Amino acid sequence: MLLDAAERRRARAFDRPQDRLRYVAAHTALRLVLCAGTGVAPRHVALIRQPCPVCGGPHGSPALADGPPYFSLAYSQDLCLIALARTPVGVDLERVPPPEAVASLTTTLHPREQSELDRLPGHERALAFTRAWVRKEAWLKGIGTGLTRGLSTDYVGTGAGTAAQPAGWTITDVTVDPTRAAAIAVRDG
Repeated sequence: MLLDAAERRRARAFDRPQDRLRYVAAHTALRLVLCAGTGVAPRHVALIRQPCPVCGGPHGSPALADGPPYFSLAYSQDLCLIALARTPVGVDLERVPPPEAVASLTTTLHPREQSELDRLPGHERALAFTRAWVRKEAWLKGIGTGLTRGLSTDYVGTGAGTAAQPAGWTITDVTVDPTRAAAIAVRDG
């Protein structure tokens, strides 16, 4: 097995075998990509957690112990998305939720995004919501705060095509399939 002790412990903590298998597959794939990007054997890739930029705690972005390249991992059921970059990067991948979930989560977004969703026909809201969510989460992973920064703080937009770009960052939608949305955020370098 290519995973380190912490990853093996995390894998064992999953109750459902399919969740454990997905975790192991995603993290094995990550190690293989990191090997290709660094030349370090997959089992010898040393991963750490950077300090959280909000509180300084040891739960910030995962990183290589020896420094760049930067990476990010997201997975949703049977699909995994991995990014490797010279500058900080974040990715996210999510299933499009049912309309009732979207209705209860829309208030967590930036007010402009809420307005955009309110103007859409009901059948278009779930995908537009998910598009905004993955853009935000990719960017928040990239800056290292994760969801502790809050989803209502920054505007990234809900529309198809170009996301709003936070200063110094490029956010791009990643085409997946009609049931999921994905995005990558890379700090301009």
